[in-house]
Amino acid sequence: MLSVLNDFASHQSPKQSGNYHWYSFDHHSAGQWLPFWTAHDIQRISKNLVDKGILLLQSAPFQQSGQLHFAFNETQQDTPATAITPSAHNTPVHGKHRIPPNWQPSDDVLAQIAQRNIPRTFAMEQLPEFITYWRERDEPAHSWGAKFQKQVIHAWRNNQTMQHRRETSDAMSSNWRPSEDAIEVLTVHAGINPQFVEDAIPEFVLYWQERGESSRTWNSKFIQHVRRQWNRYTATVENETVPKPLPDNWRPGDDVYDVLRLANIDLQFAKQLLPEFILYWQETKQVNTSWNTKFLQHVKYHWAKSHNQSTQMSNQHGEATHNTRGRSLSDDLSDRSWAY
Repeated sequence: MLSVLNDFASHQSPKQSGNYHWYSFDHHSAGQWLPFWTAHDIQRISKNLVDKGILLLQSAPFQQSGQLHFAFNETQQDTPATAITPSAHNTPVHGKHRIPPNWQPSDDVLAQIAQRNIPRTFAMEQLPEFITYWRERDEPAHSWGAKFQKQVIHAWRNNQTMQHRRETSDAMSSNWRPSEDAIEVLTVHAGINPQFVEDAIPEFVLYWQERGESSRTWNSKFIQHVRRQWNRYTATVENETVPKPLPDNWRPGDDVYDVLRLANIDLQFAKQLLPEFILYWQETKQVNTSWNTKFLQHVKYHWAKSHNQSTQMSNQHGEATHNTRGRSLSDDLSDRSWAY
């Protein structure tokens, strides 16, 4: 309320009486300046400010009179003739004064801040910035204590919000998996093939691990990631229903590389796999309804393997290995029947 009355007074012409500047605040003003407070609230809080010696009142209780005839408890005495005229920077304006460079909050202000469970050390850390800001603005105010309290509370809330975000954010781990709810959204509600969703997990994990960011919304990010890929992927599936062998001059369509970009897969990596892919399928003379789809599966699998995101495979001696060729090309390229 003190802050609001201060702003209200800055828009009024006061009446001077007894070395104080007096202002009138009525029901109409309350509706404009304090729309969320009842007359009872205004009466109670204004009395509290009077009891603290911050405010002076010359009106009956607000609930009865609908008036606050108030003054800030700062006298407006004339400067003695023998005194040195103060500089313009320190001259009071309508009961206001500019903040001095050595200003300190009163014990009462600090006590009110402490009532909000804000550490005193935190409040005092805000003081240098507070003084610098208001001295640079060169604006007068009725109560610097009220302004300081408001700034500390605002800074504390921001601090708590940021701390909460840090505490609730998780870094991407190598064993991360989307929640069951996220998978249901993709497979049931969006109609995306479950195997396509599984294939997207390793590349998603790799990308965010390399970025080193933390988030509270990994599932949401994953849903967006898969949906973008699926929309582009479905555009690459050829409309033909008759399987055909791989042509001699076959090359992936542009949409294939668009999907790989969405998956954050290096295009040069994909192009290096192309000769082997073509050679294998021409030698096997097998037929397929969509070679673009087959090539996408091939690249995605080997991208995950090359970054150690797939399950470790065992070599013929039973020793664990991270070989990017952990299984045969034939196994890799022939077990994706879901695409048909």
